[in-house]
Amino acid sequence: MTPPRTPPTPGSALTVRTITGDDHLAFLRGQRSASFLQTPAWGRVKAEWRNESLGWFRGSELVGVALVLYRQLPRLKRYLAYLPEGPVIDWDDPELAAWLTPLAAHLRTRGAFGVRMGPPVVTRRWTAASVKDGIADDAVRRLGDLAPTDRDHLGARVVSQLHELGWRPQAVEGGFAAGQPQYVFQVPLRDQTGAARSEEDVLKGMNQLWRRNIKKADKSGVELTTSTGRDDEDGDLKLFHDLYVHTAERDHFTPRPLSYFRTMADALGGEDPDRFRLHLARHEGDLVAATIAIRVGAHAWYSYGASSTEKRDVRGSNAIQWAMIREALAADADVYDLRGITDTLDADDSHIGLIQFKVGTGGEAVEYVGEWDLPLNRALYKAFDVYMKRRGGG
Repeated sequence: MTPPRTPPTPGSALTVRTITGDDHLAFLRGQRSASFLQTPAWGRVKAEWRNESLGWFRGSELVGVALVLYRQLPRLKRYLAYLPEGPVIDWDDPELAAWLTPLAAHLRTRGAFGVRMGPPVVTRRWTAASVKDGIADDAVRRLGDLAPTDRDHLGARVVSQLHELGWRPQAVEGGFAAGQPQYVFQVPLRDQTGAARSEEDVLKGMNQLWRRNIKKADKSGVELTTSTGRDDEDGDLKLFHDLYVHTAERDHFTPRPLSYFRTMADALGGEDPDRFRLHLARHEGDLVAATIAIRVGAHAWYSYGASSTEKRDVRGSNAIQWAMIREALAADADVYDLRGITDTLDADDSHIGLIQFKVGTGGEAVEYVGEWDLPLNRALYKAFDVYMKRRGGG
């Protein structure tokens, strides 16, 4: 997610200013990948927030971008400026102040009392085998209790610099930050040499139960289809939403309205035809699983999912995940991202089933640096912090 680095020249201080959505999108298309939460389209999805596309310039050259969402304080025209899973800048630069200082200065002029961002920078990784062993070990309660398979030196440096620059980490219990998850589960689609993995190799990396369930779905006659979800194509988005509401009732979470997903499909799909894809799994005409996949460049995400309580034995959920992984491989993606997990490995925790499902893909648990806040007006920032804690979230 880091743009190619341009060596600085003497006197080439970075400046930050508003850019058009077209310039923002053109820059992202030149990157290998970036979060879909940093696309101009995401600003249209989050229509209840004011949004702005920002660019970092070295002279006249655009070298970084960000989508900023502005959340207003009650009764005041002051805002929290939020950069979800961004900005898209050169995080490898040892002098992050050169990027973040002009950002803060610009946002202050826009009425921001504070800034929240989620740098797309990894700190640690754990293999599926390591996570599985941790779940089986009574002495292990959280991912942090396990020795990581890999520690990212860049992540450690970014964390250190953010502290030095006055930013505050926002991670909360369970690994979920105020906005986006700090821990995710991903299936790498390239090997250590950078070569694309084959379908056979990815399938071989899954555990025996996953491979058996994928085969069972095929033998049971599960049929898989995809659509754009736009303009209510064949009513597929409504079908997805009905099953999603059913899943929410069963699993006790609050579902988003159908209008939200229609906006997602129209905004993301309108920006790029490959950005948003709806997947449906049917068995003898009955919808048994439905998912939303999103891709930006070489990064593919499993974004939302739903499954029926009936006919779980035909394993539609496994089949549909495999279909999305195959689609990501065909698109030459680097990673298939199953999004958030908590950091718990306690076998008695209510979240453990979700982690075990994702671990079965044979990927890896990934820890990002998390979300960080920079107070620009300490009094207003403190008032906002108290307000959000009373509301019980971000």
